Amino acid sequence: MSSVRLVDLRETPLDVTEVVAALDDESSGGLTLFVGRVRDHDGGKGVDGLDYSAHPSALEKMREVCERVAAEHAVTGVAAVHRVGSLSIGDVAVVVATTAAHRGVAFDASRALIDTLKAEVPIWKHQRFADGSDEWVGTP
Repeated sequence: MSSVRLVDLRETPLDVTEVVAALDDESSGGLTLFVGRVRDHDGGKGVDGLDYSAHPSALEKMREVCERVAAEHAVTGVAAVHRVGSLSIGDVAVVVATTAAHRGVAFDASRALIDTLKAEVPIWKHQRFADGSDEWVGTP
């Protein structure tokens, strides 16, 4: 059985409780959770909101990254969920979590998971700034 328990892209608000519940098992002594939220600033500019767009292959690529992280770390569970669409300041944009027998492995795996997702999954951020300007982030 794969240790990848939950992978999804959603236009609806993300639920941290769902991610934690997906990784519930009695063999895990550590669960590390990262929650990425929309902040009100970037590069010295005020941010009003943003939109996330995903390539049609993004979900498949997310699953590949999760499977790779699971194979490279002694985890018992992996989960990753990312929002798409329009988000407001404070909204949860991404939730990743891993479980392992020991906390160190869970921490290492979660960091690898979020860093690799951001680097490799074709999800693009369009930021809207308070001064009326905008910026695309993560586009090819």
